[in-house]
Order: sequence, then C-alpha cells, then structure tokens
Amino acid sequence: MPNPFELQGNKKAFQINMDPSIYGTFAEIGAGQEVARRFFHVGGASGTVAKTMSAYDMAFSDAIYGRCGRYVSRERLNTMLDHEYQLLIQRLNEKSGSWRTFFAFADTVAARSYKSNKESHGWMGIRFQTAPLGEPHEIILHVRLLDAENIDQQEVLGIVGINLIYGAFFLRKDPTAFIASLIDDLTPLRVEIDMIRFAGPDFKMVDNRIMCLELVTQGLAQAVLFNADGDVIQAADKFHNKPLLVERGSFRPVTLLANDMLDCSLKMFLKNEQLAGQQPEILMEITMSNLLREGALDHQDFMDRIDMLSALGRTVLISNYGEFYRLIQYLTRYTTKNIGLPLGIPSLYEIFDEKYYTKLEGGILEGLGRLFKKGVQLYVYPTLDEQGNLLEANSFPIQPHLKDLYEYLLSNNFIISVNSCHPDYLGIQSLTVINKIKNRDESWKKMVPPEVAELIGKRKLFGVAASL
Repeated sequence: MPNPFELQGNKKAFQINMDPSIYGTFAEIGAGQEVARRFFHVGGASGTVAKTMSAYDMAFSDAIYGRCGRYVSRERLNTMLDHEYQLLIQRLNEKSGSWRTFFAFADTVAARSYKSNKESHGWMGIRFQTAPLGEPHEIILHVRLLDAENIDQQEVLGIVGINLIYGAFFLRKDPTAFIASLIDDLTPLRVEIDMIRFAGPDFKMVDNRIMCLELVTQGLAQAVLFNADGDVIQAADKFHNKPLLVERGSFRPVTLLANDMLDCSLKMFLKNEQLAGQQPEILMEITMSNLLREGALDHQDFMDRIDMLSALGRTVLISNYGEFYRLIQYLTRYTTKNIGLPLGIPSLYEIFDEKYYTKLEGGILEGLGRLFKKGVQLYVYPTLDEQGNLLEANSFPIQPHLKDLYEYLLSNNFIISVNSCHPDYLGIQSLTVINKIKNRDESWKKMVPPEVAELIGKRKLFGVAASL
C-alpha cells in the first residue's frame, strides 16, 4: 500500500489536523468533497473538521445560500463563505473561540462530466482568523482544471484546496511563497490559477494586482485581468459572450497615438453589422515579454502602467501570449462574438514573420488560421516610413511568396486599413515622450492624454523630478 505521506499535500493536511487551534467547516459543490476527504484520509480530522457539506441540488443550494445567476461564480463563493463562516462563529465562538482560530473553506466547481465537454473551472476560497477572536481574513482564487478525466480533476481540486488552507495559516506572511505553494504536488499542465485576491487586516500591504502578476510570473497562469478601478477580475466574468476590442502595447507611457489607434478602430468596429448595436469590451494588453524588456520585473513600473491605463478607464490584460494567435485562442474560450485587434504596422510585420510559427507543424499557414477565426479582424493603423511617407495596410510591403495570402485576407476584410487617423499623432512614440522628459522638453505633455500627463507629473515618472 502506498505511503499516504509521500505527497506534500498530505503532510500539510496532517500538520493542520494535529494543530488543535485550527478548526473549521468545508462546503464543496462540484467534483465531490475532495478537499475535506483528504483531511479524513490522513487521519486526525476530528481536530480540524467541524462540518462538511455539499448541496448539489439547486433547490437545496438556493435554500441555504440564496438564489444567484450563476452557480459556479465568485458571487456564489462569496455567499457560501458568508453563510458558513457566520454559522461557525454563531455556534462555536462562545464554546471555543478564545483558543481556536476558525475558518470556513468553500468551493464551487464545474468539473468534467459525461453530459458536458465545457471548460472545467471553479472558485475556491477560505475565510479565516489569524488569532482567536480575531477579525476574519479571506483568500479567494479561480482555477481552471486541465485534466481530461473527472477523477483527475477531483484530485487536483483536493490538492489545491489543501495548499490553500495550509498557506492561509502558515505562509500568509510571504504571499510570493504562498502563491508558489498552491501547486505543490502538481504541475501547470494540470491546473491554472488565473485570479487570486487577499483581503483582511494582515493583508493591508498586499497589492492584489502584483499578486496576480505573480501568478503569471511563476507560471500558474498565462493571463490575468484588472478592471478599470484596479480590482482583480476573472476573464469569464468580463468577456462572457461579448464582442472584444483588444489593443496590445507597452503603454510606457500611454500616448495620444495609442488612444487614437483605439478610437479610430472602435469607430470602424462598431460598423460591423454582426455586433447588432452591442458595445464591445475594450482591453489594453501588455505582454510579459514587454514587462521584462528591461531585464528583471519592476513592480513599480508595472503599477505605473496599470494606473495610467486605469486613469483612462481602461481594463488591462497582462498575458504570456507573445504570438497574436495564442491571444485569440485565449479570448475565444470566453466569447464567440467578434474580436477586433487594433495594431500598428510594426505588429503587422511580426504577424507575417515566419519565425514566430516554427513550432507549428503547419507553419505560418496554421498560425494565421488560428489567428483569423470567424469574426476576428485586424484594424491596422498607419505609420510614417523612414522617408516620411504614409505606410498603410493597403501598401504594406509583404514578402512575395505571401502576397497572395495577404491579398486574400485584405480583400475579405480580415485585415482592415484604418484610414481616419489623426495625422499629427503619427510621429508620437512612447520612447520619444520619455526622451523629451529626460531632455527637459515640456512638449511631452502634448503627446499624452491629460490624465496621463497629470499622473506622470504627480509621481515624477521617467525622470520628471530631474527636469523640474
């Protein structure tokens, strides 16, 4: 018989079971009661488990937690944690609250089933005390289960659940190590964690945006998303069945050209009859390769970029999808509606550079087939060439052996030339703005939106302090 303590997760569960001060409840919907089962499996669970439950029937679930629009959602997880934690405190606080730290663990999951082949994912969280009679803290996360079989997905869910509970009690003072520990005994091939949020008195100094960036940095996720107000959100909640307009860039800083590229593309995108008047979600995407361009990841630089975009009311996507076709594969998990990609001529060169498709058996033809799925269009913003002439999508110097393919994409409106740009913005580049700041040339303020200029001045970014 295999040793149950060969897995690190089982050791964690046993350590928790042996700690008399840690005590709580488990409420699990979907994929069985795998987290609670593991605490029973290692022995000594009576020292940890006050109650386990699972309300699969919607009528029972609604009777306990109230009605909700989607059962596998952050909203449902929150109501589960609210209900279970309040019940725990109400029933046990007087009896043992003076020496125990209580917790309520919950998850709501859509695992693979014989009825459905949809994406397997779920929400998981813990509300817990860090000291007896203390204020509650909370950690929630969203997981994507990547195994093909239900039984394997259950195993993953159990392991992540143990890692989450253990981390809450023993690794919370080191959030970076906490994040790394979430996939102990696993690999990123089996699970993706694409959203995490910390809350509570002990986490006041924790910035959830940096923690979500850490998910991508450590390979637990390929992309994370931030709302315009700075809150961390999950892609399915934001993108579900909506048209999307996604502009990729460095946004260091955001320039008037970047804004004009988006505005002009949006006007053309809205003319698409398939939108039927529906407003698209607008995203500004920054790739990890861009964030790492200067070498080591600079968290303050990352925050400055996010805040500049937030000042403009933009939703921000941070992704590890260097190739555009991989970005489209990610977006089409969540929507079947039209997707528009505003981009400049330099990005068009990248898309038709065959070196980016060497890992695909079908080469560039396969890559472009993945990129130009139904409803995907490129909105190509013009630029000035070295001689100062206007270079547009219609005059793009494509390689001779790809010319027929390019003409096909152009004539069938997969590639659309943006011809209503603001001519005064064509010479504006982010590097030009930074150089002008360094050279104490105040004209940089006319190259960025007013909100961005104000933020740069307030934070003394890019050497502004030295120029004053």
